[in-house]
Amino acid sequence: MTEAPTRREPAPVRHFTRITDITLAALTLVFFVAVALATEVQNPWRGPIPLGLFLGALLLVRRRWPMTVLLLSIGGIAVYHLTGHWSPPGWIWPAAVAYFTAATTPLVRWVAAIGLAQLAYSAVDARWVLDRNPARYLIHVAGEGLLLAILVAAGLTYAAAMRLRERLRETGRRAHAAEERLRVSHEVHDIIAHTLAVVGVQLNVAADALEEKDPAVSAAALRLAKNVRNRAMTDLRSLVTVLRDDPAGTAPQADLASLDTLIADTRAAGLEVTLDEHGDRAAVPAVTAVAVHRVVQESLANTLRHAGASRAEVTIGYRPRSVTVEITDNGRGAPGGADVTEGHGLTGMRERVNALGGALTAGPVPGGFAVRADIPVAGSTA
Repeated sequence: MTEAPTRREPAPVRHFTRITDITLAALTLVFFVAVALATEVQNPWRGPIPLGLFLGALLLVRRRWPMTVLLLSIGGIAVYHLTGHWSPPGWIWPAAVAYFTAATTPLVRWVAAIGLAQLAYSAVDARWVLDRNPARYLIHVAGEGLLLAILVAAGLTYAAAMRLRERLRETGRRAHAAEERLRVSHEVHDIIAHTLAVVGVQLNVAADALEEKDPAVSAAALRLAKNVRNRAMTDLRSLVTVLRDDPAGTAPQADLASLDTLIADTRAAGLEVTLDEHGDRAAVPAVTAVAVHRVVQESLANTLRHAGASRAEVTIGYRPRSVTVEITDNGRGAPGGADVTEGHGLTGMRERVNALGGALTAGPVPGGFAVRADIPVAGSTA
């Protein structure tokens, strides 16, 4: 029979349990001393007070060695009784705490066995009551048996509740990790889509320049493609870290401060882009800023890949309780005004905005195509 391993609790919980155990130990000693003085026990320092000290000290380590504390508590009470002392009225309290604590461990069968052995000893020890008052004897034995059953059941219930709480915590951690991985998959898609769009345009420029025997233009296009690729690889390395078990060390995500670089890359790819901002971008919290950046990034990538546009306008309005993002271009919309078929990019944008309580619309407008997102500011009551 070995002690059950104890799980390390957070510091505030450990401090509370330590204070609780010290309080129980102090109350045990005070109770034994009070009973000894009230009943005018002769030489209390040779009887109940040492027993109170012993049982109180055991309560201080009951969580670390629950079965050892139970055995020593019951053994100490038995030795005290066998040496000719009457059982002090307060012994049931520390013994009950020891039974409950031990019953919360996987060694509950041993706890029941110890309890049954003590119950049998108590029944034999009180046999003199049987001849004088059978009803009192029955109540005595049945009461101790009922108390033992209640203590074991309470310990089992408490242990089951703690296991359930831990499972719920683990389920919550796994759900959060799954949500984080889904978010990261959207981030990866946005980065790759934008990078491939810009790099693809620059490679076409480089190829055309080579055919026209203009190496300077070709070299400039290839350098820009390389720079965009390098920035994308840095972002991807930081995001892939989140997909591992330990997300520590993850680099900051793209935010509003990266919009200027994003716009510059898109302009270099041949798309004339204007950025019009209203309000204070510094007041936007990080989670909203990331969503704004990704909406602009994916929209411009779609414009480069599919729209055949030459011009795009990005308008962002920062308000205290929401951010409005609108990207319009002069490219071709769906043929004949048909409904837009959403790909992974548009679906990812919509899911990202919806997750923050916002709304996203996308579709043809006179003269081109428009994407609009209304995103509440995290923490606002709007």
